[in-house]
Amino acid sequence: MAQRFPRGFRALTRRLRMARVIARALQSRRHPILAQIVPTRRCNLACEYCNEFDSTSAPIPLEVMLARVDRLAALGTAMVDLSGGEPMLHPGLEQIVSRIRSLGMFAGLLTNGYLLTRARIAALNDAGLDRLQMSIDNVLPDDVSHKSLKVLDQKLRWLAEDAAFDVNVNTVLGAGVCNPTDALLIAKRALSLGFGTSVGLIHDRSGQLAPLDPIQRQVYDELQDLERGFYSHAHDRLFQENLIRGTTNEWQCGAGARYLYVCEAGLVHWCSQQRGYPGVPLERYGPEDLDREYSSVKSCAPHCTVSCVHRVAVVDAIRDRPLATLEALSDAARAAGRRPPRSVGVLTWMFVTGGQRELFRRLAVRALNATRGL
Repeated sequence: MAQRFPRGFRALTRRLRMARVIARALQSRRHPILAQIVPTRRCNLACEYCNEFDSTSAPIPLEVMLARVDRLAALGTAMVDLSGGEPMLHPGLEQIVSRIRSLGMFAGLLTNGYLLTRARIAALNDAGLDRLQMSIDNVLPDDVSHKSLKVLDQKLRWLAEDAAFDVNVNTVLGAGVCNPTDALLIAKRALSLGFGTSVGLIHDRSGQLAPLDPIQRQVYDELQDLERGFYSHAHDRLFQENLIRGTTNEWQCGAGARYLYVCEAGLVHWCSQQRGYPGVPLERYGPEDLDREYSSVKSCAPHCTVSCVHRVAVVDAIRDRPLATLEALSDAARAAGRRPPRSVGVLTWMFVTGGQRELFRRLAVRALNATRGL
């Protein structure tokens, strides 16, 4: 059983496994890095800004979900996140997590946290869950969202005490958020419990964003100043900085290739906000689809706020243009008066500024079997 291993040992093995995921992603672009899959569209909440739920859908039969996980593994997918709706409403959730892990993939869970109990946390430990992300939108519930710190703080304490998996707490900024400063209080509480933090930008129903107002921008800057761990979501700033000013990002979106969104009907879409494209059944999705979507032009990309797609794109940017991308990540942080994320700092020292950079570059060329950009 998974809980027989000390939490520190499990954390170390996750770091090593993640390093292998990144190395493999840098070596080849012909497999998905991350897939999000929906086991049920139903949700126990009804947040005003969300367009990814209903209140009536039945869970997808377990055998169907397991077959979809098997197909993702056959495509070479590295990480699978269970999304929704609220995935904890699925009665076979832990069995799905176990299947993901048994096939060598990272298992993640995106949840509102309402259904977490100590017994459920123990079951997720046993299933081998790697990471859990909980979204908390405000300190006190309001008409926009009931995902509040007041309601969920006990769940956070249980996770801090019992979870053998990584936990990230996501806060939000943007239109409809009544008290932007709540995001800072939530992030500080998460950090005090030893969790990771990230901030999402609330989008409209097509995944686009209106610029932040001055108060929201100030809170965003303060969130970026918080100390974060080596493995953080600080790279989001490379995309978010333009979005919060109302300007565009010019980038190649790899959705449909490096990132897959599989809806409850088993269709592959670019992302949760662009359902319908390409709309191919997962069981028929193959290498030719991955190749097509890797380079397809997405008209929604310039104002996209879907951060998980951005993170995948950063990996590919490092693969294709390592030195230029690392320098851009460092420059973006310095321009804002901040230190680069620790992971970027280490990689920049290894390949750009360090005294042994030529050695590291030669090793990288040998490992990746590529010389472009080094």
